[in-house]
Amino acid sequence: MSYFDRSRTIARWVVLALCTAFVLVPPTSAAGDESLFNKGADNVAIEGYDTVAYFTQDRAVKGSKDYEFEWQDARWHFSNVKHRDLFAANPEQYVPQFGGLCAGAMTRGVVVKADPEAWTIVDGKLYMKVNKSFRDEWRQDPAGNIKHANEAWAKKTQKK
Repeated sequence: MSYFDRSRTIARWVVLALCTAFVLVPPTSAAGDESLFNKGADNVAIEGYDTVAYFTQDRAVKGSKDYEFEWQDARWHFSNVKHRDLFAANPEQYVPQFGGLCAGAMTRGVVVKADPEAWTIVDGKLYMKVNKSFRDEWRQDPAGNIKHANEAWAKKTQKK
C-alpha cells in the first residue's frame, strides 16, 4: 500500500470517526420494529426530503408537510401529491436503505445520520451517505460496500 493510499484510508477513518462522534443516531423503535431510522425529534424522516424525487427527478428535493404521509412511525414529506401517493402505494420501493442512515458508515457497523444531498441509487435502491465526499468514495465499490453494509445492518436490526 502506497503512502497516498494509507493517508487516504486514515483520512476516511478520521472523517468517519468525527462524524460518528457528532451525529451518532440512537436506536429508535419504528412501529414495534427494532429498526433504525434517520429521523429528527419531530419524527420527520430524512430531514423532510422527498424520497420519491430521487427516483423520478434524479435529484434531492425538499418535501413539504402539506404532502405528508406517516409510515414506520415516521413522517415522510413529499414535494407533490403524486409523489406522496406513489410512496403510499409502495413505500418499500422508495424508502432509503438502512433507514436513511449513512450506507458508508454502515459498512463498518456504525450508525451515522446521512446527508440527504449525498445519495446514490444502485439497482433501484436508494443509499444515503454522511457527505458528498464520502459518497464519491463509496461509489468506487458499490457492490462491496452494499454487501458489507447489509451484513452489518442485519446484525443491528436482528431481534434480541
